[in-house]
Amino acid sequence: MPASQDHSYPEIRESVRRLCAQFPGSYWQALDRDRIYPKEFVQALTREGFLSVLIPEEYGGSGLGLGAATAVLEEIHRSGCNGGACHAQMYTMGTLLKHGSAAQKAKYLPKIAAGDLALQAFGVTEPNSGTDTTRITTFARRDGDRYIVNGQKIWISRAEYSDLMVLLVRTTPREQAAKPSDGMSVLLVDMRAAIGKGLTIRPIRTMLNHATTELFFDDLAVPAENLIGEQDKGFRYILDGMNAERILIASECIGDGRFFIDRASAYAAERQVFGAAIGRNQGVQFPIARAYVQVSAAAAMVDNAAALFDSGKPCGTEANMAKMLASEASWYAADMCLQTHGGFGFAEEYDIERKFRETRLYQVAPISTNLILSHVATHVLGLPKSF
Repeated sequence: MPASQDHSYPEIRESVRRLCAQFPGSYWQALDRDRIYPKEFVQALTREGFLSVLIPEEYGGSGLGLGAATAVLEEIHRSGCNGGACHAQMYTMGTLLKHGSAAQKAKYLPKIAAGDLALQAFGVTEPNSGTDTTRITTFARRDGDRYIVNGQKIWISRAEYSDLMVLLVRTTPREQAAKPSDGMSVLLVDMRAAIGKGLTIRPIRTMLNHATTELFFDDLAVPAENLIGEQDKGFRYILDGMNAERILIASECIGDGRFFIDRASAYAAERQVFGAAIGRNQGVQFPIARAYVQVSAAAAMVDNAAALFDSGKPCGTEANMAKMLASEASWYAADMCLQTHGGFGFAEEYDIERKFRETRLYQVAPISTNLILSHVATHVLGLPKSF
């Protein structure tokens, strides 16, 4: 590994690589066939403290910054594993940490850090709102010492494997709010108490093993003490979490890109056709080199966005740009790697086709490329809004 690629948190990276070596391609292939959640892998990451790197030491975590978390997720993906099964534990927790009460943090964070509670579910997206979060309609009505929740969410990953969920709801109708982003609140939902008592989870089968679901709320009662922050001020609470999510997922794309480059380079150096290694041909080696250049440039953007986040500076634009560049670089690398392997790239045992499917997701989620371009056009370049 070139030194420039291992400049940050080398000890964490090496520890993650050692752990991931216990979960080779055959482990992921077996799970992928039947869309099984990698609970053993998640338990190992939790046990070693990798999912609690952002939780302060006073609550049992490592108290490190987002830069350390990006190193963890990058190495998970470069090793051929998939952090999508558990990455939400890192960024979803931030809503509770930054905006929860002292009592809420004392009650939940130590158990999350210890692995006694899983906070994997982030309930924001709805079928009729998509990324236009201000148009969510799931509503929480205050009724004494509780909220009564009704509505629907979609593309909520890991809901079946989470004990807690950070849920964004409307507490004031959009048309009655002073501005569209007002009138939304954040509730911490205990999934264990909610399932079958107002919450229904419906799995959605997709082209990859991502454990995503649709949620239905039918008079679900949530204790009022589970309100995070102030009522009607919830939209801004989740923005920090969204920035962290985009940066962390960008780091996963960097890991994917380097996985593909590693595999393509090794295969091209060894594969003999017409009496010579295919890697001697510029038609093979140039795409690999281009992928390396693109992933390296995107990695610098991810590092910059994480540094801004950790310093408490505005980073919405940088988080968006890092996610876009990293997802496009990883997708180019995936296509290159599949092409380099030829027919063997389609074989399950090589892991290329699995990772190819996994990395494609990130040009769509958690925010699409077109919306990132729209953000840059209107917020940075001052162009008129198209919607």
